[in-house]
Amino acid sequence: MRSLIIAILVISSLYSARVVETNWKKGELFAQYIERHNIPHTLLDGISQSDKTLLLEIQSGDSFFELRDNNDKLIQALIPIGDEMQIQIAQNHSNGEYKFDIIPTIFIESEYKVVLPITKSPSQDINRELNYASLALYYGKLFKNRKNINFKKLQKGDMMAFFYTQRSRLGKPISDPIITSAMLETRGKKHFVFVNEDGEKFSDSGKVIRYKVGSRKIAIYDKMRMPLRHIRITSRFTYKRYHPILHRYRPHLGIDFGARRGTPILAAGDGKVIYSGWMGGYGKVIKISHGGGFVSLYAHQSRLRARRGSSVKKGQIIGYVGSTGRSTGPHLHFGLYKRGKAVNPARHIKIATKKYREVDIFKTKVIKIKGIQKYKDRLLALLKDKPTMNIWNPNAKNYCEYKGM
Repeated sequence: MRSLIIAILVISSLYSARVVETNWKKGELFAQYIERHNIPHTLLDGISQSDKTLLLEIQSGDSFFELRDNNDKLIQALIPIGDEMQIQIAQNHSNGEYKFDIIPTIFIESEYKVVLPITKSPSQDINRELNYASLALYYGKLFKNRKNINFKKLQKGDMMAFFYTQRSRLGKPISDPIITSAMLETRGKKHFVFVNEDGEKFSDSGKVIRYKVGSRKIAIYDKMRMPLRHIRITSRFTYKRYHPILHRYRPHLGIDFGARRGTPILAAGDGKVIYSGWMGGYGKVIKISHGGGFVSLYAHQSRLRARRGSSVKKGQIIGYVGSTGRSTGPHLHFGLYKRGKAVNPARHIKIATKKYREVDIFKTKVIKIKGIQKYKDRLLALLKDKPTMNIWNPNAKNYCEYKGM
């Protein structure tokens, strides 16, 4: 955040300028955006082929920042691609030329504390007091399907307490909140939920795990399946990767699988085809909506087999590996999105170096989590502490004024 403010002030010393928060227009291409701001197309011509692929990650409706002068001319734009990186368009004050780059996103990540009595429901109370619907939804999901908790029978005076982390920029939240530990006290009994770094939740009694007790030859896939039968990963998902030759950070918002041209591509899960056609640098693409906000993307195909609007089953052939679009050779770029944001497919599909695993018979057991008592003690202390809570203001000003010297 400090770096962002310093950069703005430096530019503002040369211009009388203001920072404006705006949203990416629905259906607008990057080329149309620069044309709308009277930026020469030579900017687009100077962007590398790999960076042009990242332009496709700009999502309609995404919030981003522009620095404009008194005549409303664009001086700089910072456009997010994923949670860690952003596109920067900046004008050189000496010659007026524009430069394109991809740089790390500047943000503040802080921990916040919440203690609230329940008056109606946890979700309604959080949203009313903190003005944050995403946080309210997250808390409710943590305690969902707990056998000993009935949300319909919560009483006035029951309490909730939790810690969460949030990234923010210029005072506004960016990306989803992450609740790390939470407690719900109802009828005098306290219920705990904790979340580890991988997003797995567990209770104060420990974590439920599955373990193998037998096997037979049957392919096992968790949640979604692999999009190819034979797996050879050539590039993994990362929000922020430092290129040793270019000496720059670049994200890779998907997984690349090396395969021969014509290799069948399989639907990762049941769903409906919402796109089937050409998509710029991604070449021939199929996108499948799986429900729950998840959409999978299969790029660089040689031939598309599934049509838009058709329903597909997990494992069904939807196309064939190719090298269409901006591609250096035959491969499948597999992307996964949740509510329009790129997520790591490895967390939602079974990544394996073999075609299948010969496992079948499982049992479950509860294992204790190291340090769990520390998290419980923090929550219990929070009830007595009753901290001042951060209230997010969705109606805050969407710009800051700066006057040049």
